[in-house]
Amino acid sequence: MSFFIHEKADVASVDIGENTRVWQFVVILKGAIIGRNCNICAHTLIEDDVIIGDNVTVKSGVYVWSGTRIEDDVFLGPNATLTNDLMPRSKQYPDEFSGITLKKGASIGANATILPGITIGEKAMVGAGAVVTKDVPANAVVVGNPAKIIRYLK
Repeated sequence: MSFFIHEKADVASVDIGENTRVWQFVVILKGAIIGRNCNICAHTLIEDDVIIGDNVTVKSGVYVWSGTRIEDDVFLGPNATLTNDLMPRSKQYPDEFSGITLKKGASIGANATILPGITIGEKAMVGAGAVVTKDVPANAVVVGNPAKIIRYLK
């Protein structure tokens, strides 16, 4: 194998890239695609209709729901919350889930929450604890609840 899967991980996907590391208590469902040189930390869940690019770090406590697209070089901080259903109800499912798109080089801080259908632009940064309710442009830094742009990176 050209990747590492901890013996206490539950990985049903066959699409795991070279040099990717999957740690203990991770669940990856069949159909998920994980790129090369990723680090999927302990206590994460990756659903079936998920695509993760190369060089992505998913820290502990992150759940990546169906419909989510994560491009190369993205960082997801501990317990970042991604969502895919704008009006969730028990046992009532939408016809289609609204995935999140994280563009190349984006960074999501610890405990940030991103609502369904949101796109985070290239190299944008979402501050720890921010609640993102609308798209974030490339190179923007957003913080707060609701998240507001405080500056742009060069």
